[in-house]
Parts: sequence; structure tokens; C-alpha cells
Amino acid sequence: MSRAPVAVEGARVGVLGLAKSGSAVARLLAERGARVYASDLSEGGNAAVLAAALEGVGVDVELGRHDMARLATCDWVVTSPGIPPRAPVLRDPAVAALPIFSEIEVASWFAEAPIAAVTGTNGKTTTTELLGRIARAGGIAASVAGNIGRAFSTAILEEPDASWYVIEVSSFQLARIATFRPRVAVVLNLTPDHLDVYASMEDYVADKIRIVENMGPGDALCLNAEDPALEAFGAGRDVERHFFHRSRPVERGAWVEDGWIALAGERDAGRVLPAESLKIPGAHNLQNALAATLAASLMGVPRSRIASALAEFSGVEHRLETVAEIGGVRWVNDSKATNVDSALVALEAFESPLVVVLGGRHKQAPYAPLAPALARRGRRVLAIGEAADRIAEELGSAVAVEKLGTLDRAIRRAAEIAEPGDVVLLSPACSSYDQFANFEERGKRFRELVAELGSRAEVVR
Repeated sequence: MSRAPVAVEGARVGVLGLAKSGSAVARLLAERGARVYASDLSEGGNAAVLAAALEGVGVDVELGRHDMARLATCDWVVTSPGIPPRAPVLRDPAVAALPIFSEIEVASWFAEAPIAAVTGTNGKTTTTELLGRIARAGGIAASVAGNIGRAFSTAILEEPDASWYVIEVSSFQLARIATFRPRVAVVLNLTPDHLDVYASMEDYVADKIRIVENMGPGDALCLNAEDPALEAFGAGRDVERHFFHRSRPVERGAWVEDGWIALAGERDAGRVLPAESLKIPGAHNLQNALAATLAASLMGVPRSRIASALAEFSGVEHRLETVAEIGGVRWVNDSKATNVDSALVALEAFESPLVVVLGGRHKQAPYAPLAPALARRGRRVLAIGEAADRIAEELGSAVAVEKLGTLDRAIRRAAEIAEPGDVVLLSPACSSYDQFANFEERGKRFRELVAELGSRAEVVR
């Protein structure tokens, strides 16, 4: 069944971008009877592999360009999340005149189960993954997808009988929704991000707030009570608002009561788990745990099951992920920290002296907010990528900064200067696109380089 606001079967549909989401939605639409033209600016590598697979299911694929003339003949268009809302292809008059939807919007038309959606600037992936784990611990057949690295369309294709879809959603995805309606929505925080794409913070927030746009009676909105930017989310709408806070009591939601994660004013109110029992480090992860606890309770998971899942969860790849300890030095992969606020959270998660790898593609946000934490704990900053000069200029008075260019050189230098008891932290505060395809590839390379260091240390011993 489809709840699409446009015709799907027999429609001519353009899909822009052939990464995970674009290729998945192209396949989904082809299976639902649409005539799909999919295009990507890339020509070789993974794009060519995906193109061959899509052609096998009847998708017309073009690599190396977006053909405006062909797009103009389409009935409507779908964008991958990697294509910014104001990308040139979307501003072309022929395309801009068409209905344009994001991949999560299209996938939601075919979802036969309710949606729990998680957004915010930082913490989305950890909270989404944790919420999925809690839901499964509670006996719910939860399918986890979205901006987490597995397309929502893939979840629809592979798990059509899921009881809930738990999805991470970005501002780019929310920018092009029409009917997308979560049963439970979580908004974690709002801080400056993607300012290389958005004209202002207000534009960024305007896309984020769209998560509430189609919610109504019976839906639940979970908001971070510590973030004043979220006070207006859902206000005046016929939607239940619930809150989470790390120290202050809330009337309806989750908070920390005498050291315990607890639910207040909810159907299954009471203490859940001592906060000190969490395996994931940092005060920010306590906030993520509160958000996931609240959302899971609203999905119907009892407190006892929430507690067991919280106690077992050790984190996600590329987010404060300890990959090795070599010679008393701890190596931590935080490649998912693609903005300054996320990197600051990582810096504040450790008490040990830090050798920090920063840099990549600059996103127009200043690095100065990192200076106080680096002045306290930073032994050295190793700056890489296009942003290295700016990082050195803005942080050089707070901590010693070396410009190394590439991640490979930075890791070799870190191995030379790190001392037992130190943490070497990859927390770039930048996107990866100057040197890597995505943050996952950057984090994977970090792990490979650290593994090589470990192998050499074994040989020396």
C-alpha cells in the first residue's frame, strides 16, 4: 500500500544521487512500478557498481552528470541526503518546477509500521542505534535505518514486516518532506552546522523543525529541555510534548534522579538504571541515553527491558570508539564528529592529556570554541586537510598546532609524540570530503593506521 501524495506506478521519476539512499529509493520505486531515471555526478568506482545493479532491475542510469532535459520530463524528483537542499541541480528552473521529495519521504509512503525519528545536530547516530537496541530488547521487531548509514528505502525493501522503523533523519532529508509523520520524534539539540550550505542558522533550524510538521494527536515529541532553541518545537500544536534533562526534574519525560535515569509522568514512571552503569562515556551520552529511554518508553518498552539494553550498549562505530591501546596510549576514532560542537563534546569526554587530529573540509563555523578545552587537556593538535591553516590560526594561541596535511602523516606524528596515559583522538570538527568519500571511510582509515602501529609494536616486543 502507498500513501503517496503523487502517482507512483507508471510515473516518470528522477532520482538524484546514487549513494546508499539514492540507489535504494531507485530500486524501491522501480519495484513499485515507476519509470526511474537516476543520475550521479560520479562516473567510476562505487557509482559504476551501483549503476550496473540498478540497470539490472530496469532503472535508467546516467553517470557523470544530471541531464536537465531528461529531468524536465519527469513527473517528480527524489533527492539523496548527500545533495544539499539548495544544490545547483535543484535550483535549475526545469527541476525546481517539479515536486521534489527526499528519500525518507518517499520511503515513508510504503511503511506499514509506525516511525520513531531522531534528529538534532549531534548525537543522532548514537541515540538512534541505542533506541533500536532497546526496542529489540523489549521484543519489538525494530528496523534501524536512515542517515545512520542504511537507507530507509532499504529497510522498507528488506524488512517490510517490521513493527517499528527507527530512523535517523538529517536537516537535508527533512527539507524535502511532504507527508512524513513520525509517531515518536526525538530532537536532541540545535547548534550551528552545515553553514557552508545554509545561508543562516535560521534556515538550518527551519528544516529541522519540519520533523513536527505532520505530527498530530497520538504522536509524541521528545525534546531536550536543556536546549533553549527547542522551546518552540511543537508549541501550539496538537501533539504530546515530553522532555529530558540531565539534572532538573521534568513534569513528563526522563531525567536523572539521585544518580538514576528515571521516567516521570509517563505510563511506566519510575527509576530505570543508575547513570554510572552506562558504558558509553561522557555527559553528552547520558543525554542520549535519556532521550532513548524516553522514546523507548513511548514505544511501549517496559523499564526493565530499557535498563538491560542501556547497561549493555557500548556505543557505535566512529563515535568515541576506542580502537586500540598501544604502549599505554589510547586511540579513539571519533570520525563522526563533523562539526565543532560535536568535537567539543569529545574533548570534554576525557580527563587524560589529548593529542587531537582536527581538520578536513571547513564548514564555516569558527574553531575558537574548542580553545578552552584544548588549553586544559590538549598536548598537541595535528591539523589536516583544507581547514588546517584556519585551525592553526584560531587555536594556535591555546595549544601547540602542527599542520600535517593528511591523516596518514598525522597518525605517524601522533605515534611519535603521544606518551603513556595520553589519548590520541580523531575528532575532526570538519566534513571528510576533501580527502575521503565520507566520515566512515575516514574512520576506517584511522583504524587501519592504528592497526599498523599495533602490528609494529608487536614486532618490536
